[in-house]
Formats: sequence, structure tokens, C-alpha cells
Amino acid sequence: MYIKDHMTKNPVTVTGDVSLSKATEIMGQGKFHRLPVVDGDGKLIGLVTGGLVEESSGARNTSLSIYELNYLLNRTKVSDIMIRDVVSIGPDEFLEEAALRMENNEIAALPVVDQDNKVIGIITEKEILKAFVDLMGYTIQGTRFVIKVEDRPGEFAKICKLFADEDANLEGIAVYHNEERGVECVIKATGEVSVEK
Repeated sequence: MYIKDHMTKNPVTVTGDVSLSKATEIMGQGKFHRLPVVDGDGKLIGLVTGGLVEESSGARNTSLSIYELNYLLNRTKVSDIMIRDVVSIGPDEFLEEAALRMENNEIAALPVVDQDNKVIGIITEKEILKAFVDLMGYTIQGTRFVIKVEDRPGEFAKICKLFADEDANLEGIAVYHNEERGVECVIKATGEVSVEK
């Protein structure tokens, strides 16, 4: 499963000279929390988040009046507070790599850049969770089978043959290694297949 098939394509971006006030407005209207910051050629130079704006402006815990806060947000530029060392990913990498980078860096989104470092997408935890649900065939009508198997070559082929012999279509397949239960094969199948059989 490639990043390019699950990312939000052509995301909204801003340049570094945009005010925090405008960036906040864009995020509010789009109902998202992150904005890649690009240069004049569309190349990634930073990232600004709603949380970063709140933290930098002191909006969460400030004694500033609403007028003073608005003045501060209008005067401060995105480039003044943006994250400059942005973790990104390419469109032809796998979703697993995106999930691992997010986990390792404790972040919830990755800008997707092409070979020239131009922003062509963004992938978030939300897209990765949706891909996981799709991969498991969870929303497809059918029957879920959890089969305990031996961890050796050929077992998976035997399981697939059992379903093929019953004219069942395999919609989702996963293998889990569990310390308590050993190896389990989880299958979502459609067709006239009997659980008992």
C-alpha cells in the first residue's frame, strides 16, 4: 500500500510570509491542523500546526486581551515559528514506513514530497487508520475467520486452498504473531462459505 494511494493530494500550503492570523483562518476553514510551508517554487521549508500557533501566541494561557492577541497574530509570520526540520516522506514509499516515522518522531502527519522536495500531498494518522480498516476488509460484508496456524512454510497456501475449495473470495488477509496465542491468520471472506465446515 503506497503513500500516493492514501495521501491527501495537493494539500493547502502557505509561504513563510503569511501571518499567523491568516494561517489560523486557513486551518479553521479547512478543518485541519497542519499547514506545510513552502518557498516560491513549492518546495517544503517548514510546517506550522494549530498547536504551535497557540503555544507561540500564548493563546492558551495569556493575560492579553483579544485585541492584543489579534495584533500579535497579525504581526507574527509563519516563518517565525514554523518547524524547520520537517520529517517528510515520498509518494512511492509504503504506509508502514509512514506509520513508523510518525511513531518514531511522535508526530501525527507527514508532508509528502516529490524528488525535488515539492509538496504534493500530506498523510496523517487518520489516513493510515482508514487504510488499515480497508486492508482488513472490515467494512466489506462477509465472515471473519481467525485461524491458529503453525509458523512454518506452506501453511498459508493450505488455508487459501480451503477457502478456494469452498468458492470463497478472500477480501482481507493478515498474519499476527502473538506471544500468548502464537500465530493467527485473520481472514475476511465473502461467498457461500460455512464457518462450521
